[in-house]
Amino acid sequence: MNQALRDYTFPSGQVVQIARGDITAETVDGIVNAANSHLMHGAGVAGALVRRGGRVIQDESSQWVREHGPVSHAEPAVTRAGSLPCRYVIHAVGPIWGEGDEEGKLGAAVRGSLRQADQLKLGSIALPAISTGTFGFPRPRAAQVIHTAIYDYLTDNPTSNLKLIRLVLFDQETLQAFIDEWEQDDNFTA
Repeated sequence: MNQALRDYTFPSGQVVQIARGDITAETVDGIVNAANSHLMHGAGVAGALVRRGGRVIQDESSQWVREHGPVSHAEPAVTRAGSLPCRYVIHAVGPIWGEGDEEGKLGAAVRGSLRQADQLKLGSIALPAISTGTFGFPRPRAAQVIHTAIYDYLTDNPTSNLKLIRLVLFDQETLQAFIDEWEQDDNFTA
């Protein structure tokens, strides 16, 4: 598990942590994957999850798309986690920067992931900076949208099964954007 650099506790007792490191090493109930709509996991977080978790993740993803069609922003797909140190992978489709309504789509992807985790009765999840890599979403704006989506979800769902959300970020620039965003929020204790 990557070391948490910041902890934020909501009045309900739910905790958001910011960590830098490898999301595939997270010992949580579920890991959110930054996926494309066809769940072809080749690069970025998606590729790393399949390399570490095994072919079962790609096989189940392909089966999901065959049965349901492309994954939408608001309704993530779920697969088993293979040999990852978690039970499930939640495949969230973030927007490609420049396609329109990027902030709305990113917020929907995060809220959908949190809702899916709740439906699975997960107590903890790890979440990457969805869309900031290959999809080109500017990091500071992504940090703001993801922060708002998490804050609104946990505020609206204080009895959620989710007690721990870990934002696991790969590089220093992304980490700093998220720390800067969360440090501005005085709605809960840090």
